[in-house]
Amino acid sequence: MGQSASQTAASAPASCPVSHDQRSKPLDTAPAKCPIDHNSATQPVASSSSSPAKCPIDHNNVPSSSKVAQCPVPHELSSSTINPLNQMPTLSQAPAANQSMDLPLDREESSIPRDNESKWEYPSPQQFYNALVRKGWETPEEHVETMVQIHNFLNEKAWLEILKWEKKENPVEELQLTRFRGRPGEISPKARFWLFAGWMLPSRFNNEPPFDRHDWIVKRKSSGEEVRYVIDYYSAPPEPDGSPVFSLDVRPALDSFGSIKQRIAAATEDAWSSKRENAA
Repeated sequence: MGQSASQTAASAPASCPVSHDQRSKPLDTAPAKCPIDHNSATQPVASSSSSPAKCPIDHNNVPSSSKVAQCPVPHELSSSTINPLNQMPTLSQAPAANQSMDLPLDREESSIPRDNESKWEYPSPQQFYNALVRKGWETPEEHVETMVQIHNFLNEKAWLEILKWEKKENPVEELQLTRFRGRPGEISPKARFWLFAGWMLPSRFNNEPPFDRHDWIVKRKSSGEEVRYVIDYYSAPPEPDGSPVFSLDVRPALDSFGSIKQRIAAATEDAWSSKRENAA
């Protein structure tokens, strides 16, 4: 989208049931939506699409003894209802009431390390569907597997972008995703800046806000240092075949000297690269 080299555009692996061709909308309209319905869980399907985006997966009522790794999508959870070992709940695998077709129960293991021994595991299509139903969404069952694929795909892309940042600091560092937080109703300062730029120069910059925001806390195993990363999720124009395209702006949060140094170094590198390209 022209904002930063920290952004990566990624085509989803399967066709999305929701149209993402919304680039022509003005700044004050609702953001482009992810194929996973992220609208506020407290509102019915017919409510306004301008509500803050939220993941449909219910992250409440996790038993404190559970050690099952769950979906690595970051969400803010009540400390009284989550497992302190993995910060996630247990999702039901039982079919929902009035469910008309069977959904897979298999769960895909992510590439994202959770601790020294295991990786995070994504929810099964049945768990994902149950979460949507529990929130009151009219969910097309035939699209659930596609939704899960895109959901997983975006998380893998976000992790790869974090690894790119971290390898500049220490190419051999072992990393773990220790905890996370969803902040869908909060627009980051950087996103606000680019929204203003899009309002001023709509022909050059994107004028839509991100449809979601996550904060991921990454642990550097060798030192035990924790680094917070901010991830803004944007929709982009779809591929010619209709496949959805997303742009992820991933960067260290400006909350420590080390992260500020990383951001300055990256900005300097981008500026010199652009200068060399223009001079060529």
